Amino acid sequence: MPLRVPPAPAPALRSVLTALSSPTAVREARTPALLGAQGPATPELPLPVHVLDRVTPEGAAATRLAGWRFHIRLGDRAVAAAETMLTPDGWAFSHFFEGPYVASTERALRQAESVPQSYQPRLLSVPELYMLTLWLHGDCTADAAAGHPAATDLLVPLAPAPPGIAAHRPHRVAELLPVLTHRLTPTRLLGSPA
Repeated sequence: MPLRVPPAPAPALRSVLTALSSPTAVREARTPALLGAQGPATPELPLPVHVLDRVTPEGAAATRLAGWRFHIRLGDRAVAAAETMLTPDGWAFSHFFEGPYVASTERALRQAESVPQSYQPRLLSVPELYMLTLWLHGDCTADAAAGHPAATDLLVPLAPAPPGIAAHRPHRVAELLPVLTHRLTPTRLLGSPA
């Protein structure tokens, strides 16, 4: 089934288009792929970026929308990404970047296209584990800026994934959250008071 990519807020897209047309923004990005670009670079595939702030012992996750990420395509491939953030004045361009998460996101999205169920793709960041996942949300009509991972949603860890968590292997939220809970819960030191 095809993925149902949510539309990005128009001001977020405009801020990326403005940054792409700015030689200063591209030069300051220090992304070799954009600096040496031959031909037009286009922002595609907007994905909301949610941050997992905490996982409770019950497994319920608290998330918040942190921005929108656009893949920057030159010709037939994504060579970089642009991220936007919400400011008091609205959506604004944050930065360009390249690296393993760009290709890993593309790979995970191609894999997700072959899943029989339709999903709304999102990104879910777990900063405490230096982990980024493709979040396949089962409610394709949901507001992409809101919501929490449902137990039946899929999370696909992107490469590089933390040790012991396989990249590009889809997990139901109900299966992966307990693993993350265990990793995020500080262990008590021997001899420390209970």
